[in-house]
Amino acid sequence: MEPGPPGGSRPAERGPCLSSPLGADQAASASLLSTAGAEPGRRPLAVAAVLPAGGCGERMGVPTPKQFCPILERPLISYTLQALESVCWIKDIVVAVTGENIEAMNGIIQKYQHKRISVVEAGVTRHRSIFNGLKALAEDQPNSKLCKPEVVIIHDAVRPFVEEDVLLKVVIATKEHGCSDYDLEFGTECLQLALKYCHTKAKLVEGSPDLWKVTYKRDLYAAESIIKERISQEICVVMDSKEGEEHIGHLLEEVLKSELNHVKVTSGALCHAGGDLQQIILEQCYNFVCVNVMTSDFQETQKLLSILEESNLSILYPVVVVSVHFFDVKLVPLSQKMENLMWIRGFAKEVRKRNILLYGLLICYPQDEQKLQESLRQAAVIIAALIKERNSGLVGQLLVA
Repeated sequence: MEPGPPGGSRPAERGPCLSSPLGADQAASASLLSTAGAEPGRRPLAVAAVLPAGGCGERMGVPTPKQFCPILERPLISYTLQALESVCWIKDIVVAVTGENIEAMNGIIQKYQHKRISVVEAGVTRHRSIFNGLKALAEDQPNSKLCKPEVVIIHDAVRPFVEEDVLLKVVIATKEHGCSDYDLEFGTECLQLALKYCHTKAKLVEGSPDLWKVTYKRDLYAAESIIKERISQEICVVMDSKEGEEHIGHLLEEVLKSELNHVKVTSGALCHAGGDLQQIILEQCYNFVCVNVMTSDFQETQKLLSILEESNLSILYPVVVVSVHFFDVKLVPLSQKMENLMWIRGFAKEVRKRNILLYGLLICYPQDEQKLQESLRQAAVIIAALIKERNSGLVGQLLVA
């Protein structure tokens, strides 16, 4: 990631930003940009980003260019775009891809509802791809909908974990140190060579530990692990709000809180068309435990799945739903209970098409207090594993705690 020449020539709507918070809101960031290297009264800096994405991924050893390799069934470049989109003061993002991949790139933008993205054809080298991106941002281009920026951030399409504070530091450093037309034609990404040969001031901005480049196949697995970890930090327990505090669902919620102390556990109700659930969904919770008590049907789970489908929450990340069913083994044998719930397989297959991973979990109730606590703790372990691994091979399975 390097700043482009200053004269060269909206945030994501769903999904958690894969970067760390600045410690201040986006308005504060924009305010800081408006004063960085600018006279009082000037408008905020116009910032754009260019992503050279014309590589073939030769070192990856796979036929698909690495920027299009899937992570959780979503192309890597989509995660990078999402991280940049979440920065409100980056007004335009230009992606340079080879001519044969332009249609695929436009399909990715449409499918994952990316905003403020423009696509240009890449050049024969990385620098030429960057140059093509900068030309698209130039104000004299006919029919251009892009605004000429004062600062351009060049960022690798295969670095998905860029943080807003690093981008902010780069922009401020660019205004302080600047670049020249000479740098554009003959520049290098190596700081020492730039200082030695380019006769321009250069500054190294230290990035975060996660700001690494996906280069080899093993890096894809590492990136997937990071993404899974970040979207597994919150669980919403969904139950009928008409039940009292002694409701078994509340007991499960308390056990989840005590056993999974590194995870935020919240609760929501399905009454009133899921009004409180909507807020939880807006805050990007991707893990739901739906409690069905003493019943062989699955109305509560169906309601939750309908709400999730309408919300489009699963566009960017797979959503996990664990349908928990409590049953009295004295009234209904386990084998019969499982047979009654075999609907889950077909239903899970259908919602899987919409990136929702549905699992079933059976817990015997009532039991004596000690055995019940053991069962609930085992349920917490199973739920944690399902959420963390997001294993599509277990979709539609009935597990027993």
